Amino acid sequence: MAKSIPLKTCLPKTYLISSKKKETEDVTSFTFNTTLNSKPGQFLMVWLPGVDEVPMSIALDDGKKTRITFFAVGDMTKKLAELKEGDLVGLRGPFGTHYEWEKNQHLMLVAGGYGAAPMFFVANEAVKDDCTIDFIVGARSKDQLLYTDEIKKLKNTTLHIATDDGSMGQKGYSTEVLENVLTANSSKLIATFACGPELMMKRVFEICEENSINCAVSLERYMKCGYGLCGNCVMDPLGIRICTDGPVVKSDVLRKLTEFGKYHRDAVGRKDYL
Repeated sequence: MAKSIPLKTCLPKTYLISSKKKETEDVTSFTFNTTLNSKPGQFLMVWLPGVDEVPMSIALDDGKKTRITFFAVGDMTKKLAELKEGDLVGLRGPFGTHYEWEKNQHLMLVAGGYGAAPMFFVANEAVKDDCTIDFIVGARSKDQLLYTDEIKKLKNTTLHIATDDGSMGQKGYSTEVLENVLTANSSKLIATFACGPELMMKRVFEICEENSINCAVSLERYMKCGYGLCGNCVMDPLGIRICTDGPVVKSDVLRKLTEFGKYHRDAVGRKDYL
């Protein structure tokens, strides 16, 4: 049975875009001068009237403003990217689980592509608890790296960059950097969080299992409602709903999800292999 969701979170409310930033050729950020009391790892349902509604990770909610960062890849997000400052966007939420850490903990944050945005939200909050952070950002090339300037400004944070073509940072994958950083650290307080392509996150999980390190990743599945009613985002074989039991899922559950890193389902439930 779905848990009770306050009506105000089930219905979208429109907010003015207070600022718009073109991060890369295909990635845009919108900032809204409001807080939704979101926690790192949670998501919003973003609504464009007459077009569609899609789930999006939250890039920042600092108590004064909320930011989303998105990749213009489909019809809805391409239309969304055309909006200007002062235009209205419908938001509802926040929904889902969030990342959790302890004070003074050593965190390994692994971000692939636009996963850097929600991982920045984690780092921005975790440093307030005096956490030490190794932040690994990966992309195909330096032109597609996100949030590196913002990450460099965070206290107690070391930025590591990996690009597929070697145009910046280490040539190769972010998961290779994670292995190197873990080898250089023996702290028992390490935890690893990841957000990005699922095959990347699967490898992060495997590395953590090999090193007996707690891991949590942010999973994406096709969503319609956002609060556990439609059942489109369930995962095999547990039947957990990613909108309520996720998107942040920890190691103990990841071990049981046979579809993790193998396939997801489309709008009508057909398997789409990764």
